[in-house]
Amino acid sequence: MPERVGGDPRARTTPGRWRVLGISPGMLLYQVRCVVEDPGWHGPVPNLGHRVYLGRSGVSLRRLNGEVNVVDATSVLLSRPGDEMWAAHPLGDGDVYTCLELTPELLAERPDAARWLDRRGWDGSVDERIDLEHRMLVARAAAGLDGFEFTERVHRFLGRLLAASPIGAGEPGAEIERAVGRRPATLVAHRRLADRAREVLAASDFRLGLTEVAAQVGASPHHLSRVFQRVTGQSLTAYRNRLRVRSLLDVLADADGPPLGEVAATYGFADQAHLTRVVREQVGHPPARLRRLLSAGDAEPEAA
Repeated sequence: MPERVGGDPRARTTPGRWRVLGISPGMLLYQVRCVVEDPGWHGPVPNLGHRVYLGRSGVSLRRLNGEVNVVDATSVLLSRPGDEMWAAHPLGDGDVYTCLELTPELLAERPDAARWLDRRGWDGSVDERIDLEHRMLVARAAAGLDGFEFTERVHRFLGRLLAASPIGAGEPGAEIERAVGRRPATLVAHRRLADRAREVLAASDFRLGLTEVAAQVGASPHHLSRVFQRVTGQSLTAYRNRLRVRSLLDVLADADGPPLGEVAATYGFADQAHLTRVVREQVGHPPARLRRLLSAGDAEPEAA
């Protein structure tokens, strides 16, 4: 097995600020904060290994083998060697993502690899438990792990991620394809509308109302709400809650961050009790415990 994923990760990403979080035989974990002057398309990015792109904050576009995907804090994008990847930042730079890169030899040893190897990339969404595991992995790797523990944690995380991958009719968009009879022009228009709404919400301060979001994407609130539900499988409210909880997790990762009452006001919650209720519903833990988990990185979250 190769001793490492070859080369400098900065040669295989869009311009940005890089931090290598961990490296062991056949795997490399790093994070990128994109810094670009031109919001247009950049690429293609050479793809030498199998990659997992996990959004952490902000929003960007990724064109994988000609198909454009919106990448935000709810997103996961898988690619294979030989895939052609381009990136764009139409709303400006500053988005942050984690990238896990694996050699084909390492991945081929996993019994669950067929979920990835048989497909030319996967545009999907990770649930809140997987996202928390992702952030815990980043926090612990940044704090320092030996090679043995790093390798074990990455394999465990990858197993849970692949087990959660959507297959077939359960993927986002399946319901809308049935509803509109698979008319290509309608499907494309509806997906573009939903993607535009995702971009607006990801770039907002979470204080925009539904009417304001609809106005920015050029649709009525009713039409946008109905199409978004069909395309993504979730309501605009549910998606907005997912985005703002993931955004505030970055704040909770700072042990010296603002008090929870201030966090609640900043992210548009009615009060601290509302913040606690929504975060517990989304992630399974109250904000105070998440602050301890993400800032200290010294305990596993309990099983759901």
